[in-house]
Amino acid sequence: SSGINAEYGIAEIVFVLGPPGAGKGTQCSRIKDTFGYIHLSAGDLLRAEQASNSPDGELIADYIKNGKIVPIEITIRLLEKAIVSQGANKVLIDGFPRNKENLDGWERAMVDSGKMRTKFMLYFACDEEECLKRAMGRNQNRADDNVESFKKRIATYTSSTTVVLQEFETRGLLRKVNANGTPEEVFDETRKLFL
Repeated sequence: SSGINAEYGIAEIVFVLGPPGAGKGTQCSRIKDTFGYIHLSAGDLLRAEQASNSPDGELIADYIKNGKIVPIEITIRLLEKAIVSQGANKVLIDGFPRNKENLDGWERAMVDSGKMRTKFMLYFACDEEECLKRAMGRNQNRADDNVESFKKRIATYTSSTTVVLQEFETRGLLRKVNANGTPEEVFDETRKLFL
């Protein structure tokens, strides 16, 4: 056998990255509604699993409590479980892979086995100032020192994802969208990639 799981065949994956405040959530829900994808957030899946008190959930809580990164195998297992349980064949995975280790782990477990196929990496490029403005607009009563912590989050995000984006660019699978405009303008560019 070719290693393809006949139960759900191959799911086509679009990875979605972009700095905090770039509008990934907004765009993903529009892609979902317009093109029939399901939208999974790696972070949301980890948080939900943690809250469920399953064996994986306890492990996740333990890692987070000790400031460690959750093992890639767990994240991949949760993503696969969500894809299979929804019988999805077109999937947006938001906020993943965050680094080279994530990408390598995913490809070993999902791509090499023939379970998943990568369509492309969708990257929402957004200026730090614009991201900051949106994030602060969402939480108007945040103390000013959160501007600093937000800038740190963007810096961390950028440094960890650069290698991943370069990898997709090398393969000719990086699709960059300028996310500085209004949600309508951004979606107008984004939708062209799915037509």
